[in-house]
Parts: sequence; structure tokens; C-alpha cells
Amino acid sequence: MAFELQQTLFTSRAHLDGMEPEEEFRKVGDLSLTPVTEIDIKELAEIYDERDVYLSVYLPTASGEEESLNRSFVRSREKAIEEVLSRELIESFKETMAIVEDLLFWKSIPGERGRIVFASALTSLLHVYRIGIEPDRTMVLNSSPFLLPLAKLRDDYMDYGVLLLDSREARLFCIRSDVPEEMGHLSIDLMNKHKKGGWSQMRFNRLRRGAIKSFLSEVVDDLQESCAGQEMRGIVIAGPGEVKSQLLEMLPDEMEKRVLGVVDLSIDASQKDLIEIGDELALEDERTRSTERAEELRSEILRGGLAVLGVEATKAALAEGRANVLILLKDASVPGWICERCQVIEARKRQPETCPTCGGPTSAVDVVEELYELAERTGAEVEFVEEDACLASSEGVGALLRY
Repeated sequence: MAFELQQTLFTSRAHLDGMEPEEEFRKVGDLSLTPVTEIDIKELAEIYDERDVYLSVYLPTASGEEESLNRSFVRSREKAIEEVLSRELIESFKETMAIVEDLLFWKSIPGERGRIVFASALTSLLHVYRIGIEPDRTMVLNSSPFLLPLAKLRDDYMDYGVLLLDSREARLFCIRSDVPEEMGHLSIDLMNKHKKGGWSQMRFNRLRRGAIKSFLSEVVDDLQESCAGQEMRGIVIAGPGEVKSQLLEMLPDEMEKRVLGVVDLSIDASQKDLIEIGDELALEDERTRSTERAEELRSEILRGGLAVLGVEATKAALAEGRANVLILLKDASVPGWICERCQVIEARKRQPETCPTCGGPTSAVDVVEELYELAERTGAEVEFVEEDACLASSEGVGALLRY
């Protein structure tokens, strides 16, 4: 596959100094692009420590001009982070930076538009992902990997399929993080299969229509087989002429429900064209779904049903495993703190030096990020909404409940 994950071993600086690290570092995505949908965000959400030892960096790498901006940004954030760390954690942070510094500025590979790095020298963790989409510059040191930017990218760039066809040829692509991977290719030579010879035009046309129908039946079968078990947003059907409508009529009901749109496009369309058209339809579908979720939340609240609004009620529902879908405004941010020992989260309150519940260390956090990670750990679905008045009036946070 074009997106095969590469895993290699990376030696820590301690090993170079003759000291064995606690465990081997892992470096993921060394040579190839990784779709954001293949990054195991649930596994990452399980990682945390009582100390601020996990560095998370998101950088755009779409052009050579980005490198100088990235270097300036990283230097600025590195200095700001060092100014607030204790002596013990400064040494750990410096070792982490020494490990990732070169990796952050690797030369881009074809198709790479962004890079994500999660690292901690103290816990021997290193994940590097080259991705085909462009993230916003972000650099955070926290008690766990900072996952909210990744979650938003996954929400916007969920895999989808594009079927490009005419009466002679069909090509199926899976668009993963704006990189197309061809999954199948079928073709038929109608003229050689049904030579005109002495046939009447009417008979020839009838046989040709039969051959096209047989070809489309094969396309439907292959489409079902290729999409079975795939977690895709849906399928875009593209191509010239009326054959698209014929195919649509032949699709089983369940497959037809997965069609994001039908568009006129040349059979020789470039992959760039496929991505542009596919992204537009996929984003429209995502907005429709998120709007429906937000409306469902509002409806449940109005009738006193299975839903909650606001940080406190949502936090309680997640902690108790009652939340089925966590719904967040994309720009939501709520300051607060968390106890790194007992995981108590408090929103909009002054951070104490130690947790009043267990005496453990505390960290300043974006409570929305913590709610997202809690949703991942408890198996709740997460839906991001561009704008919604109901959510906006309730700290940008709500949840649909299981019970």
C-alpha cells in the first residue's frame, strides 16, 4: 500500500553516552506518509504522566519557505517553555529537544504537507508522522500528548472513496489525508467484444448496452468488495456522460446511502482534480452531519432527554461512561487545571499547587482537550461543530448520552 507504516528503532542520547534507556524509542512514519486516520489516537490518549514531560509539535512542511518559519517558531516556544519549568524538568525537556530537533526539520518527502511529533526523553517515547495535510503550528509540553489538533484534522480529513468511470473504464481511489491511493481498475473493450460486422445498427447498440450493463454490474461488485469493512466517509461517483446515473440505479440501498455526490468529470481528470472535488463534497457531508448532531443535542435538551450541556455536566457524564457522543465547537477552549494523579478536572478555577482531593501535582490545561481525551478513553464518539448557538452559550461543550 502507498501508506505502509514504517517502524524503526531510535536510540536515545543516553545510549550514545553509554547508558541504556529504560526502553527503546519508537519512530513511526520515517520514510512514508501516514494518513491521519491511521494514527492510533486512542492509544495516544492513554499516555500520561504526573509531570509535564510529553512534547507535542505540529508543523506545516508544504514548501521550503516553511522551514525558516518553523525554526523561528520552535525556538520561540522552546524559550517560553524553559522559562516556566523546574530545574528537573528543564533537563528532561532539553534532552527531548535534542532528540527531536533534527527530526522536526527533515527534508519533506513527495506529498508531505505537515509533520507531527510526540516525544519524551524521560519516558522513552518518540512518534514521528509525516502527513499529507497542513496543520497549524503548535508546540506544547504537557503531561500527555496534545491531541486536539490531530482530532480536528481527522474529523476534516476522514478517508473517502472516488469512483471515476465511463462506459469503458472504472477506477476506484481511496483519498486518505488528501493523498489518493488507487484501489481498483476495471476496463472493457466494447468494439472488440462486439464487432459490428454485418449486424444492423439496432442490434449492435442492443449488444453494446448489454455489455455496458454487465460491465457496470462488475463495477458494483468490486465497489462493494473494496469498501466492505473500510471506515470511509462515503463515495464520490465521477465521470462523463450518463453512465454514472446507470451505476447509481444499480447500487444496493446500503451502498447508495454512502454516495456523497455525483459529478461530471473527464475520465482523464488529474488526481488533483479528484481531490479538490472530493474534498468539497466530503466537507459538505461533514458539515451536514455535525449540524444534525448539534440539532439532535438541542432537541434532546429541550425535551429533557438524553443530553447534557456545559463543561461540568459533560465531564460527569464522560467520567461515568454515560456519554455516547461528545459534541464540541471547533474553536472551544476552556481554561482549567487537572490533577495528574487522580485526574480530577476543574474548569475556570485557580490552579492550586497540589490537588485538594489527593495531594497530587496539578497542571494548567485546556479542559476541552481533557474532555476529548476522556471521550477517547471511554469509547465515546466525538463530533466537532463549526458553529451552533446552543453550544456557544454553553462553553462550546455538550454530549448525547447512552442512558
